[in-house]
Amino acid sequence: MNKEIPIEETAEAMPPKRKFPLFAKIFLGIGAFSALLYIAFLLSEDFADFFNRYISSVFRAVMAYATSWIPFSLGEFLLILTPVIFAAIVIYGTKKYADTWRDVFIYCGSLVSVITLIFAAFTIGFAPAYRGATLDKKLGLDRQKVSAEELYATALILSEKVNEESEKITYNTKTDFSVMPYGIDGMNDRLIDAYDVACDKYTFVQRLDSKLKPVMLSELMSYTHITGVYSFFTGEANINVAFPDYTIPYTAAHELSHQRGIAREDEANFMAFLVCIDSEDAYIRYSGYLNLFEYVSSALYSASPELYYAAVDTLNADVRREMRAYSAFFDKYRDSTASKVSETVNNTSLILQGTEGTKSYGMVVDLAVAYYK
Repeated sequence: MNKEIPIEETAEAMPPKRKFPLFAKIFLGIGAFSALLYIAFLLSEDFADFFNRYISSVFRAVMAYATSWIPFSLGEFLLILTPVIFAAIVIYGTKKYADTWRDVFIYCGSLVSVITLIFAAFTIGFAPAYRGATLDKKLGLDRQKVSAEELYATALILSEKVNEESEKITYNTKTDFSVMPYGIDGMNDRLIDAYDVACDKYTFVQRLDSKLKPVMLSELMSYTHITGVYSFFTGEANINVAFPDYTIPYTAAHELSHQRGIAREDEANFMAFLVCIDSEDAYIRYSGYLNLFEYVSSALYSASPELYYAAVDTLNADVRREMRAYSAFFDKYRDSTASKVSETVNNTSLILQGTEGTKSYGMVVDLAVAYYK
């Protein structure tokens, strides 16, 4: 007699294998396309200029408008949250994706795909600005290596302009610093008006109505020697408001230049100068002339200390006191460890973009001499 005996299932059904997420595949595809774009920028200056002017400009404008309604810097907020975000990623991955090496690979690959979006945002919105024609070509300037005599002549011109504007502003007799007669919003409006003038004069400058973002942790930021930063992934021009007033309009104009597609640091410095001196506001003009004078005189000091002191002696007493007050103010931050780390990171980043690294900030003096010649 045949007898059927039921067989108990002792093994659990195997869970389905995880698959690489569709979003990760899409993000990696975007990253690969961005890499090809970047190579194209390296190969063609004309293509980089075309892309920067007609495509990147749209991306930057969209990002700037999308974050303008936020009353604080989204880029700074995300940076502050980075440790929390990193810890959350590790904890979540350990709990959900640590069963097999396949799961670990899929999770890590998904994270990499998200990071590629940051690279894509940089490539589409800002990278071509580093690879297009230089500002001296766009302005028709004959940029060459400069002599001490040429630096001195330029410093004298700037000194005359600084003195002229200094008669129209107010100084705090207790601190020796000049006083900006309005807040950040008022300065923002005046700089946007000045940029509108620049857009009429220089067709390569993007017309954009944007809002500056004061950095909440400006005091801590000062130890890194960073006075402002453009966060390309949020479209925000951020400024350190812990520095003396006279530095802020020029710094703000510099970051707004980045926001409008002028990437190289010396060029952003010089465009900030051109914008400031075209302003109808005396304090913004003063900020532009004095900050450029400081760059030129610093280079002059390296070339000829005697000519440097001769140039500085032509400044009004109020201006000389402000420069001494700034030097005393900066002593607190001068030799900080944070500044050394920041310098290394920034220098490496700028070199990777084909510039002279952090030295490129000071190279604005070549443009200044060429402009006044």
